[in-house]
Amino acid sequence: MANITYEYDRMADRKRLDFITDALHNTIPENGTILDVGCGNGIISRHLGQLGYNVLGIDVSEKAIGVARSLTSRPNVRFEAISAEKLVAAGNTYDAVICSEVLEHLDQPSLLLKVLYQSLKPTGRLVVTVPNGNGPREALVTKPVLRMRNNNTWRWRALLRIKKILGYKGTTVQSAADNLDHVQFFTKNDLEQLSAAHNFRIVKYGKANFLADVFPFSLVANRVKFLQQLDCKLADALPLQCTTGFFTIWVKER
Repeated sequence: MANITYEYDRMADRKRLDFITDALHNTIPENGTILDVGCGNGIISRHLGQLGYNVLGIDVSEKAIGVARSLTSRPNVRFEAISAEKLVAAGNTYDAVICSEVLEHLDQPSLLLKVLYQSLKPTGRLVVTVPNGNGPREALVTKPVLRMRNNNTWRWRALLRIKKILGYKGTTVQSAADNLDHVQFFTKNDLEQLSAAHNFRIVKYGKANFLADVFPFSLVANRVKFLQQLDCKLADALPLQCTTGFFTIWVKER
């Protein structure tokens, strides 16, 4: 483990990676097979590849898969620009499936969850991470920004100018996909109902951070790792509804 490296700089992202790896530790074989759905630029896939797992990362974005392939040299990690629906038709199943920061981008997340149920072995683990729909980041940043954009107000135009000045490109370290809009805003109750509706059960919750992603706190926190670490610990101490994101482990009910 001493040689494991992180491509993420943000502490909340590293915390998410640690939750994912802990979810797999002692629950799937050392050389187990993992499907990383909506893998984006492949950071999670490459991280799991360091641990010896055989990982297939898939994404519908050709651009993101191109980036993932260009950054990957491990023989146990590969990437395909394909939808999960097409992949499951081949009949392959996996020891674990990762669905990290994906469901919030889908108009019909239920369609993907049906496929993931088919893709997961009976004793496998599905790791799902999503933003907290009522959390600080979504409530104070994502939702107001989406409203401004949809209304095309002067605030939206001013925001675009500010983002341009700050060098914002519209993509993230996780994905080079063209559209990263959030169209779903999940609460804990939403996740419970969604998992049950697709014959899953959530067996563990984890928390992301608290305020480090919220403007104007983000201007400082993004540059000071100690503040990010403190913010992650604060989220752990606060009730679940205060976190910016939910980390969850799902198992099949039948």
